[in-house]
Amino acid sequence: MPLLEVENLQTHFRTPDGVNRAVDGVSFHVNAGETLAIVGESGCGKSVTAMSILRLIPEPPGKIAGAIRLNGKNLLELSDREMRQIRGNDVSMIFQEPMTSLNPVLTVGRQIGETLRLHQGLSKQQAEERAVEMLNLVGIPEARRRVREYPHQLSGGMRQRVMIAIALACNPKLLIADEPTTALDVTIQAQILELMRDLKHRVGAAIVLITHDLGVVAEVAERVVVMYAGRKVEEAAIGPLFRTPRHPYTQGLLGSMPKLGSSLDGTETRLAEIPGLVPSLKKKLDGCVFASRCPHTTDLCRTVAPALEEKAPGHVAACHYAAREDLGADEMVAA
Repeated sequence: MPLLEVENLQTHFRTPDGVNRAVDGVSFHVNAGETLAIVGESGCGKSVTAMSILRLIPEPPGKIAGAIRLNGKNLLELSDREMRQIRGNDVSMIFQEPMTSLNPVLTVGRQIGETLRLHQGLSKQQAEERAVEMLNLVGIPEARRRVREYPHQLSGGMRQRVMIAIALACNPKLLIADEPTTALDVTIQAQILELMRDLKHRVGAAIVLITHDLGVVAEVAERVVVMYAGRKVEEAAIGPLFRTPRHPYTQGLLGSMPKLGSSLDGTETRLAEIPGLVPSLKKKLDGCVFASRCPHTTDLCRTVAPALEEKAPGHVAACHYAAREDLGADEMVAA
């Protein structure tokens, strides 16, 4: 049985202009010890999906429907008190921006220790000792001095390490990392990714990695879910997805990535772009959500929403014309 099962997740927000369908029928699973990446451009519903798993969406204006099962237990059926016992204990989250996620008036040690005292009943002294251990674990030097410092006294990379220490303090079964390297420079990004890989093997936690950076995905993930306009449009293991992307949106994302060494032959290489804009999530779309931007669009695409179908073993895509295993790797039926 998977550690986490998300089935037909729908997270909608009521606004004065109508219902915003931020997440519209997304399903996926995460096995114990696995790293699943959820990718897509800004506004596609990645972070809302993560917040929905932890039930951090305010109701109203938000409304979560579907099923979110952790070890077979539907989190949407639990009381607020029961969810507080799960957050930070069985499931933890690393939020996007550590400077705004950490409390500026509390020391780093107190913020790590708060989770330990709440979920494991440690004393103040025991929690501080454990906080020192966690800072050592995530590679922060002089941990005993750092636990008494405030977030503004740390660099961006150190603050992100503190966020990881807080998330891992209670040895969670599932770690959700929401854009954990976005605000960091390339060198620190590489260190944080290496740290996450190392900690995954040490503590055995499954990871849901939310990002728009396919380079990060290639580094750490085993499976990938591609989201667009609140829906899942493709899912596959990391190798098949990069070698043979089946959905035009995934092909566009991969085509827009700079290729290392692509200019060494002296010819100018231009990155591909995806034309058009993301459709409004307040408008109910009858056909494919990507139809307005897809180079292969037909009348069928505009009127009938494609179902998620298996195009190859373990590789699903929501496209009427996506290549199947018995077709050529890059074959698409053109409009």
